[in-house]
Amino acid sequence: MQYRYNWGLEQSDRFMGYIGSTLISGHKEEREMSKELKLMCILGHPDDESLGTGGILAKYASEGVKTYLVTATRGERGWFGPKEENPGLEKLGQIRERELRAAAQTLGLQEVNFLDYVDGEFDQADAAEAIGKIVGHIRRVQPDVVVTFDQNGLYGHPDHIAICQYASAAVVAAADQYYPGVGEYLSHRVSKLYYMVWNESVRDAFQAAFGELVMSTSDGERRAVTWPDWAITTKIDTLAYWERVWEAISCHQSQLTGYQVLKTLPEEHHKNMWGSQLYYRAFSVVNGGPMKEDDLFAGLR
Repeated sequence: MQYRYNWGLEQSDRFMGYIGSTLISGHKEEREMSKELKLMCILGHPDDESLGTGGILAKYASEGVKTYLVTATRGERGWFGPKEENPGLEKLGQIRERELRAAAQTLGLQEVNFLDYVDGEFDQADAAEAIGKIVGHIRRVQPDVVVTFDQNGLYGHPDHIAICQYASAAVVAAADQYYPGVGEYLSHRVSKLYYMVWNESVRDAFQAAFGELVMSTSDGERRAVTWPDWAITTKIDTLAYWERVWEAISCHQSQLTGYQVLKTLPEEHHKNMWGSQLYYRAFSVVNGGPMKEDDLFAGLR
């Protein structure tokens, strides 16, 4: 025997309203129960994580944020010793990978992954392939916040510019359920994307240590590009983590010939390089407006 009950419009609306409010309430409770925040840095080479984002990685790891790193290359061309002692691309890549993993442990990273491109050639990578690899990592890890280089690569480095372009595209593609060919992981929407930037004070501090930053390319020489203070959306206080950052930098033994001068810099330059880190909020789905942020997770906690 079957019974049929004919609902009127009012009863139907009440039921759907109940279902809707239950779903919203359930999602809210789920968000409140899930306190684990995740930060992913997507960078070009070993030592970018320490020299570039070491302050935020150390800071947020100490606060209980889960931190992750995706690196495009193994820095195979980063040799500063005598030419005759250069171990070659493969061997130097292995050395620098070990150094990076040691630095990552010092900074409290959960995980390090490589995209397996060759240093100095990443800007020539197949775009679809590179973006797809990054999408896979974003979907698997599900970070709330992603950090990468700005569109200028800080000082025009082609690999830095490429990782900015590919990481930015991957953040968009990762949220697209129809984006093809990246394994079994579900789509994931990143809440905030940041570009690492310099103002004039930070640029001057780095150039006091390393000399004028000039990148020679096929289209000429490129130099550091600074951002005006009004365009910088986010300033993170990282002064308390200077010693840990320096410990991470020191893990890159193959590069230390070029880093020793950092120890002798005036205190003013140390504060400009390590006391705070500057970012441009490329997009956010959780906050906005003209107020300068002091937390990459503003709007998320």
